[in-house]
Amino acid sequence: MAEVALRSVEDADLDALFDQMRDPESVRMAAFTAKDPDDRVAFDAHMAKSRTADDITLRAITLDGQLVGSIGCFVVEGDTEITFWVDRAVWGRGIAGRALALFLDQVKVRPLHARAAGDNVGSLGVLRRAGFEVTGTEVSYAAGRAADVEEAILRLD
Repeated sequence: MAEVALRSVEDADLDALFDQMRDPESVRMAAFTAKDPDDRVAFDAHMAKSRTADDITLRAITLDGQLVGSIGCFVVEGDTEITFWVDRAVWGRGIAGRALALFLDQVKVRPLHARAAGDNVGSLGVLRRAGFEVTGTEVSYAAGRAADVEEAILRLD
């Protein structure tokens, strides 16, 4: 079985992460993305903040030592929310689930919150298998689809 691991995000990861986060199918699936996934200046500013902020934990996801995504948590209105992004080339191989399990071992804050497009069955399945429960839904504008999308709201105690 391939080894999934987490490590700090390095400068050398940024080009690959930028490419992953602007893949059209990934953007459509995630729905709630940056306004313009092709805006490298905005991406770099976001990553610089995410890598240095005290209230953000950001990790690179690796598969057998190769970067395949990122996972992190951040505080929104007092709630700690988790997010993850896995390269579409490795979807369906259990990598997000293993990365989330590793991350939950490192981040002891509870409750944790998460959000996912209501039709993103992959991400919702990863979150539910990790113990997150759907606590509600909300319809919000999703830049990745340029439309209002139902979003599932989840919580892990």
